[in-house]
Amino acid sequence: MIRALFLAFAQLSDGAVRRVLWLGILGALLLFLAVATGLGWTFAHIGITGIGWLDALIEVLGGVGVLVLAWILFPAVVVSISGLLVDGIVTAVERRHYPGLPPPREQGLGEQAWLALRFFLVVAALNLVALPVYLAMPPLAPFVFYLLNGYLLGREYFEAVAFRRLEPARARLMRRAYGVRLLLGGMAVAFLSTLPLLNLLVPVVGTAFMTHVFHGLKERQRASGSW
Repeated sequence: MIRALFLAFAQLSDGAVRRVLWLGILGALLLFLAVATGLGWTFAHIGITGIGWLDALIEVLGGVGVLVLAWILFPAVVVSISGLLVDGIVTAVERRHYPGLPPPREQGLGEQAWLALRFFLVVAALNLVALPVYLAMPPLAPFVFYLLNGYLLGREYFEAVAFRRLEPARARLMRRAYGVRLLLGGMAVAFLSTLPLLNLLVPVVGTAFMTHVFHGLKERQRASGSW
């Protein structure tokens, strides 16, 4: 997996990947800017209690809350965006490292959009459910965050790549067979998603990384005769 991660970062030199990278960064920044602006305007222009000092305190706490939610939900946002851009990234990786593959399985835009939306809702909901743990037990918060999002990111990135080559039922069987490996890979992606600036690379690096993981596991299955 370490080699796969290095190969994923090396893929950033690919012109096709850089185009997708900038689209992903722009999409994530515009989405967060829209949410932050909307919430900021709401707190600034709506007097909740009518008491000046209390409304000011609520405005400050609301701003802090927006930052906390942005940090928690960033993995969901970047993966949802990358779900719409996954074809360009995986195609570039396979063209460079896995030439000669047959054409991928046909996936309509509707299927890709639904998978991206579904994943965003699942990650957002589970992280909001875990929010009391993050706030009430700060020492446990990083462990819960990385385990939860590691599982979810490993699952989503793997399926986004595997569904291009396998029928969904077969891809899920393969995911379950290598659950521990994908959890560790997902935790690496989750960790990158919490690092400033590097987190903007996550949609591209995560997809390229999981493309290498998928083909490596597929080769392992072939070698063992279980494919």
